[in-house]
Order: sequence, then structure tokens, then C-alpha cells
Amino acid sequence: MKRVFITGTSSGLGSAMVQLFHSKGWNVIATMRNPDKIKDFDLLEEVTVLPLDITNPAQVNSTVAAAIASGDIDVVINNAAYGTIGPLESVSDEQLLNQIDTNLLGAIRVTKAFVPHFREKRSGLFINISSIAGLVTFPFDSLYHAAKWGLEGWTEGMSYELASFGIGIKAIAPGFIRSEFASNIQMTHHEAYEPLMDKYLEVVFDMMDPDTSGSSVEQIAELVYEASTDGKDQVHYTAGTDSVSMHERRLAIGAEASIKEMSHLFLAR
Repeated sequence: MKRVFITGTSSGLGSAMVQLFHSKGWNVIATMRNPDKIKDFDLLEEVTVLPLDITNPAQVNSTVAAAIASGDIDVVINNAAYGTIGPLESVSDEQLLNQIDTNLLGAIRVTKAFVPHFREKRSGLFINISSIAGLVTFPFDSLYHAAKWGLEGWTEGMSYELASFGIGIKAIAPGFIRSEFASNIQMTHHEAYEPLMDKYLEVVFDMMDPDTSGSSVEQIAELVYEASTDGKDQVHYTAGTDSVSMHERRLAIGAEASIKEMSHLFLAR
């Protein structure tokens, strides 16, 4: 029986991935910051819930060690994420650190802890859940872009050093997902930017109708499962029709034209 280790499984995409991999006959190690608050997996055999705050290096090492001690791991999915949008001037240092720590450094810590295990058995796969925000830019998302573009670049860079040991690594970039993550995004404000923020949010809310836009968590989970099992020597994936179309558009017209197009779309400039 194959085994998968997933971070950020308390809700949304993480929870959907636990359910899907379990339904496919995998043994699942589901990790989250507060396991006592979530009982969704209590009745699922072959699902083990472990505590994990990916911003805590000591806990990363101890939880990974516990997971490996219980048996070989085949796939590690770095899914935990945190979102804040708003002008840079309005972001506190704590929010800045949380953004980078959770969306980038956490994935790096978990991966680093698992590399010796995969290297010794000369197999294994890391999957990093990125975002279309790691491939295309939008106004007022600069720190999220910093983390997700960093995750995409770091994943690609790691692919070189892992390949010689039979280890794979992939980044999957979904578009808008109908989940708690979207509704829980924190917004920061600065009066100097309010007119521009109002324009941006009006367009965003029109585009992200939770009833008709984007992908369900189940749809994205299916794409993650496919990437976990397709055996392809491929590093970058886009997931969801909106993610695919936005990325293809940027590639077709080039980065500079894409910036101008996004500025006109979201800020009417």
C-alpha cells in the first residue's frame, strides 16, 4: 500500500486530497496545526492525523521523523498556505513573515526533512501546491506572488539535485478554488490606495463567483492525484481551466504585455 504525507489538511483542498487518496487505497498521513479541532478523518482506516505547524522547524523534524518511523513514504504534498492581499505599505512585519514562512519556507522545511529518506531508498515524489499567482501577476498580491513565484522557482531548482537519486518534484498551480481559503484571505488597507483597491476587488468578486467560477476542491484534488501517479518527468502543472487560460495568455503575449493587460483589466488603466 502506497503512503502519502499531506500538509494543511484541516479543510479545503487538503481535506479533499485526504479523502481522495484514501478512496484510491492509499495510506494517508494527514497533518494540521490543531488536530484536536478536526474529527473528519476519525472513521477512516489507514488515515493517521499528526500535528504539524510548518513554521515550527522543530515540529517539522519531529513530525516527519514520526511519519517515516511508521513506514516508507512515497509522496509528500506541501499544501498548507496562507493568503494576505493589500498594498505593501499596509502590511505589518508579522503579516509579511507569515506570508513567506507559510507559503514558501514551510514547504522547503518539510521537503528538506524528507530528502534523506527519499535519497536512501532512491525514490519518492514531492508535490508543491503553488498557484496561478506563481505564474501570472495581479495588483495588490505582491507578497503572495513573492512566495508562490519563489515556490515555482525553488521547485524547478530542486528538480536538478533530486533527479540523480530517483526523486521527483512537481509544482501544481491551481486557479481560483471554491474553498475556505478564498473566503479566509486577509485584506490589508491603506487610505491612499482605497480607490484602486475598490476597482480591483470589484473585478475580482465579479470573476470569482463561488457558484460559477473556478474549480471545486474535488476537481483540483483529482489533478493532484493524477500528477502523483502519472509517472511523467514534468515539473510544472497548471490546474483548472482559468489557470490554464491565464498562463497560456501570458506566454502568448509576453510578460510586459501581460502586465499592461492586467493593469487595464483590474485597475482600468
